[in-house]
Parts: sequence; C-alpha cells; structure tokens
Amino acid sequence: MTGARNPGLEIADDRADHYLGLPGAHIVATDSLLMVRDNLADVLAAKAMMCVHGDAGLGKTLSVNASLRELAANTVCRVQFRARPTPRDIRHELFRALGIGGEPPTKPIEFDAVLKDVLGQRFRVLVCDEAQWLSRECFEYWRHLWDDRATDIAIVFVGGGDCYQVLRREPMLSSRVYVWQEFQRMPREQVLRVIPAYHPVWENTDAEVIGFADAHAGHGNFRAWAKITAHAARALSRLDQSGVDREVLGWVFSKLSGRAG
Repeated sequence: MTGARNPGLEIADDRADHYLGLPGAHIVATDSLLMVRDNLADVLAAKAMMCVHGDAGLGKTLSVNASLRELAANTVCRVQFRARPTPRDIRHELFRALGIGGEPPTKPIEFDAVLKDVLGQRFRVLVCDEAQWLSRECFEYWRHLWDDRATDIAIVFVGGGDCYQVLRREPMLSSRVYVWQEFQRMPREQVLRVIPAYHPVWENTDAEVIGFADAHAGHGNFRAWAKITAHAARALSRLDQSGVDREVLGWVFSKLSGRAG
C-alpha cells in the first residue's frame, strides 16, 4: 500500500540542516548534540517518546537530524507544521510523509486503520518538528498512535515555545515521555571550543575576537552564529582581508543591528 519514495521518509543532506544553507559550515560536537545522540539511542532502543525543547536557534533540529542520520536514517519519518494543526492535519501529513498511495480515507476511523497498518509493517521513528504548534488534542493523537499495539514506532517531539509546558500539563502525555532534553545557549568556553571548527572563517581567528563576537551578537545561539559567519565571509571578500578581526566584526554588526548608529 506504500507508494513511491517520499522525502518525508528521509533525513535530508546535512547541508540542509544549516541555517541559510551556509557553504562550508560543519556540524560540530556541541555538548547538546552529544547528549541528544546518546538520548536518541536510548529512545530508539526502547521504542519510546522523547521531547527536545528550547528556545529558537539553539540547534535542536540540526542535532536531532544529525544524530538520526547516524543512528537510524532509513527509519525516519519527519513531519513539520508552521501553523496550529488539528488531528486531521496530522493524519494527512503522515499519509503524505509515509508515501501511502491512493486517496486518503474520509472517515477518521478508517484513516487511523490505514496509518496503523503502515506503521506496524516495520519500525519507524516519527519526528514532529515545530511541536510548539501542537494542541493538547494533537499530542493526544500522537499518543493514540504510539499506544496502539499494532504500531512499531518511536516518537521525537522537537519544539520551542510552550511545547514543554503543554506536555507537562497533561499526565497522560508526560508520563509516556521517556526522555526530556532542554537545549540551552552555549556558554563562552564552549563557543571558543566549537566555533573554530564550525566554519573555515573562524579556524585561525583569535579567541578574543570570537569571544567579542559572541558577547555582542552570538550569545551562544547557533542561528545567530550562522548569520555572523555568513556576513563575516562576505566581509572578508569585500574588505579584502584574510581573517576576522574587530574591523570585520564592526562591518558584520552593522548588518545585524538594524540601526544606523
């Protein structure tokens, strides 16, 4: 009953993980990434649920994708929502992401039977990104799929905002989450360790310059560092300089501040 190869069943190439698709960027072993890899290994072994949560731009999705690419790339079904979905939306997104052929059933009971049949054929990891958009009813629907004895799945929720609070408020849901992991900003010492490995722009940059960039614009946030890096790479070309210094950072900050003075 499954159709053609579907992108929802794959973890994208690691270049797509980087904000702005930044050329030359590397996935680096932050403390959070190493922890999420270990936690996911436990969750996959237990066929359980996991919640990865934290503020925007801290590398949650990148870390989950990179870890699952290593641990279980051919089992992943990834869905994502950009607005508040309903259980109906989840059904249709899973139908698409699983590559199920034909027309979706019109009745919820029949629809659920089709999904459970496919999810029982072999083990899959269902990754729900941007889970902060989910309502209580949507989380209950994921629980309904996971609880069914016919399905063979693990579920990973990745979200910011009130994702953690919504899950924790509902004992029926939170009691089933096997691992909780919160992403936080990188402390200065970690920034100084991983940013030189993140992109060639920073390989030979003085630690004081990297620390200055983090204090004024990076703030331990990987998405912010991706923007800094993209601007820095362009600045080196425009200013005809070989390495990042305070002058280059001044040019970068002018692009990021949004203010004339």
